[in-house]
Amino acid sequence: MAVDGKVIITCAITGAIHTPTMSPYLPITPDEITREAIGAAEAGAAILHLHARDPETGKPDQTPEAFARFLPRIKQGTNAAINVTTGGSPFMKVEERVRPAAEFKPEVASLNMGSMNFGLFHLADRYPEFKFDWEKPQLEATRDLVFRNTFKDIEYILQTCYDNGTRFEFECYDISHLYNLNHFVQRGLVKPPYFIQSVFGLLGGIGPHPEDVAHMKRTADRLFGSDYQWSVLGAGSAQLRIAAQAAALGGNVRVGLEDSLWAGKGKLATSNADQVTLARKIIEGLGMQVATPDDARQILSLKGGDKVGF
Repeated sequence: MAVDGKVIITCAITGAIHTPTMSPYLPITPDEITREAIGAAEAGAAILHLHARDPETGKPDQTPEAFARFLPRIKQGTNAAINVTTGGSPFMKVEERVRPAAEFKPEVASLNMGSMNFGLFHLADRYPEFKFDWEKPQLEATRDLVFRNTFKDIEYILQTCYDNGTRFEFECYDISHLYNLNHFVQRGLVKPPYFIQSVFGLLGGIGPHPEDVAHMKRTADRLFGSDYQWSVLGAGSAQLRIAAQAAALGGNVRVGLEDSLWAGKGKLATSNADQVTLARKIIEGLGMQVATPDDARQILSLKGGDKVGF
C-alpha cells in the first residue's frame, strides 16, 4: 500500500470511452492531449495514462503514428512517468492495441486482465444529438460487445513487451481478474511489485459500492500480500468517492477525463488538472503526501524516463 504515506496519483487524460459530444473539455488533438497531460502533472499526477485520438473526429486511434505526435512533447514537458494503453478501444484486436507500447517501450503500459461485457450503450440516450456520426453507433454497439482479453491475449501482450523493461498497470474490473493475474504470477510471467488498478462502476464489471471496494482489496491482499501496490478508479460520479475510500485504506488513486467527465455534482471538469487537484485535496486532507514521479518510480520499480523509446 502507500509507501511512507505517499500516494501515487495516476491521471488518465482522454481514454476511448467518452466521445467529443459529452464534454467540450475532452482532449482530442495532440496539442490538447499534450497540454492536458502536462497540466495534470503540474497539479500532482505522478503517472500519465495515455490514449490517442483522431484529431479531426475524436475517434480512438491506436496507431503508433498517433502517439508519436504527443509522447516526445509530454516527456520533454514533465518528469511524470508515462503509461501507454494496450487496452486501446474494445473494438480493436490485441495486435493493434499492443503496437504503441511495443514500439515506444514506455515505463508503464496498461493491461486488462480479463474478457468482459463492456456496456456504454446507456450513455447514448443522454444526448439528443451528436457532433460526429460515429459516436452514437459505437455506443449502441456495446449492447452486444464482449471486450476480449483472453489468457492468450494477455500472454501475447506480456511476451511482446517482455524485453522492453515496461511494467504493467494491471486493470482489474472484477474479482476474477485478480485471480487471472495470480495465474500469471504463479507461472512466473510477471514480477512484483504488481501495480493493480481496480476499476469500479463500469457496466459489466464490479460495482461502485463501498463493500465492492473493500472486497477487491481483501481479495488482492489475500492473493498478493505485500507484493502489490493497489490503485483504484471510479467511473463517472463514483470517481472521487471511491478515491477517498481507497486513499483512507492506504491505496493509490487514478482520476482523469477517461474515467469521469465531472468535478462535482453536475459540474463538468474543465481540465484533467481539476480532478487531480480534487484528489490531491482528499489525500492531503487525510494527512498523507502526494507521491512525486520519482517516488512512483521507486515504489513501482520503474526503469526511468531515460530508458523509453521516444
